[in-house]
Amino acid sequence: MRESITALRAQMKAHCIDWYIVPSTDFHGTEYVNAHFRCRQFLSGFTGSAGTLLVGLQEALLWTDGRYFLQAGRQLAGSGITLMKAGEPGVPTLLEFLENKRKSGRFVLGFDGRVISRADGLRYEALDVDIRWDQDLTDAVWSDRPPVVPAAVYELPLSVTGRTRADKIGAVRAEMKRKGADRLLLTSLEEIAWLLNLRGSDIANNPVFFAFALLDAETEGTVGESDAEPPEESTDKASAEESANKAAADEPTSDAEAPAGSASNAGRPATAGGVQLFVYDGVLPAGFHDAHIRSYEAISSTLAQIPQGTTLWMNGKQANYALFRSLHRNIKILDAPSPIDLMKAIKNNTEIDCERAAHRKDGLAMVRFLYWLKSTVGNKPLTEIDAADRLEALRREQGARDLSFPTIAGYNENGAVIHYAPTPETNATLSPSGFLLVDSGGQYPDGTTDITRTIPLGPLTTKMKRCYTAVLQAHIALASAQFAPGTTGLALDEITRRPIRALGLDYNHGTGHGVGHLLSCHEGPNIISKRGSSQAILPGMITSDEPGVYLEGEFGVRLENLLLCEDMGDGTFGFTPLTLCPFDRAAILPEMLTTDERTWLNRYHATVYKVLSPHLPPALAEWLAAETAEI
Repeated sequence: MRESITALRAQMKAHCIDWYIVPSTDFHGTEYVNAHFRCRQFLSGFTGSAGTLLVGLQEALLWTDGRYFLQAGRQLAGSGITLMKAGEPGVPTLLEFLENKRKSGRFVLGFDGRVISRADGLRYEALDVDIRWDQDLTDAVWSDRPPVVPAAVYELPLSVTGRTRADKIGAVRAEMKRKGADRLLLTSLEEIAWLLNLRGSDIANNPVFFAFALLDAETEGTVGESDAEPPEESTDKASAEESANKAAADEPTSDAEAPAGSASNAGRPATAGGVQLFVYDGVLPAGFHDAHIRSYEAISSTLAQIPQGTTLWMNGKQANYALFRSLHRNIKILDAPSPIDLMKAIKNNTEIDCERAAHRKDGLAMVRFLYWLKSTVGNKPLTEIDAADRLEALRREQGARDLSFPTIAGYNENGAVIHYAPTPETNATLSPSGFLLVDSGGQYPDGTTDITRTIPLGPLTTKMKRCYTAVLQAHIALASAQFAPGTTGLALDEITRRPIRALGLDYNHGTGHGVGHLLSCHEGPNIISKRGSSQAILPGMITSDEPGVYLEGEFGVRLENLLLCEDMGDGTFGFTPLTLCPFDRAAILPEMLTTDERTWLNRYHATVYKVLSPHLPPALAEWLAAETAEI
């Protein structure tokens, strides 16, 4: 049994708690989290991005999805924690597990309400057990827990965002009025960053900053309570409106690597009536006056002051339970995704142009990486970590500020672990044979990338080639699909899997996820998955295309491009690849491809060569010509 679990149980006994829940997220429902919030990882030893730990006084269990079954199995071995493979036949959900325990009698269920969503908190309430939601027990046993050290926030220019803050705020307010909402609570870090054209670095690989935001449907005032914080600078109504309009129009038009300076929350005027931003002190760029700035910790007390009868719009799947409990019971809750969820998913023309530029840079980094890898393996010692480090260096040479997620570089059997990340303990040495699966991406000043290539390092078996070709066929099936307006990701997922299922295989993850513009690599609401979603795939959305095959103990194959949904002009929608990188001809069995699949592949490769070759030295351009030659 892990010492951390033993210590947690001691805290549970001291607080008379029978079961304690530890999720993977932070106060904002974020997927990838700041080191301070990796409580589930600290307690369990499981490092995947998704999973929920349930600790009882006698047993402990961890639920995770199919991406992490192999990884979790390895990391939980000997820990005393039972792996619960979510979605598998006969495996109860966490809620069902607790319901079964409830049949034996009442118990005390504990959790930190700041990291549990409102939706989940209400489900736990419905169990009819005693709830202790104000206990962060992990903090009591994590002696060297990393603190939150907020980083400076910077502004994006209009040449990258394509829309001013004032324009976005106006569009959000129009939706609030249409829905009858008086206030809108924003807890998603990506939504706040998008709305205000600001970015930060409080979470590795995700250019976001810790903040909450509260919007009024009207442009005047803040929360509207008599005891709310007054503006620090007194002014009459006319001059306040003039200041707000001027601030909204003063959108920066030049690139900003970082703020020229930052200012304290003290002394800031409330120039953008009805927009409150709750952030850590001193992180905002100097001159930012487009919101009433409050301290990050003031969000709960501010929500507590909202008058009875107010209609508050919040996303209950993301807003945390503790914030919900701070509200007056007679507040009317409009529980739905915020209007920003869809707004930021549909990229404008400026964002699309910037994404194309970012993918050109990323394509150049990838081509240089593939050339280096194939020239080096077998000639000098090389490991998975060496490969990942080299790719990161090449991306940074192209101007990337950061990776968009930790690089997945899995050689042969490690490639069968869907979200494998090499560590010193698992770091495999590469040989001139078999597959290296590399899933990676970059955060550039103009866009976010995500690409997977499975790279032959030498001779392949026929089985390897058949699996690679089937995955390529599945990839092409989605990339070449044309579909009617209103089509959801469920239908597109089905057509993508057919070539792989024809081999008697399948993959235990979604086919595609939405990608943010200079935001998080995994975003909604667009998703292509057999789980289904009511959200239609719409023009302007960027979605990944990443089918795969994973044979435990042997190898994995995944091939991923990012696709832009476009109106084809004939009453249908379709996709255009943004990613620019060849697929490996040495791994393809041409006889498996249909005429249409060959046509798509040859056209894609011609585009890759046309766009990238002018920016490569002659030797690399010649190599790329061979890699993109017609099949």
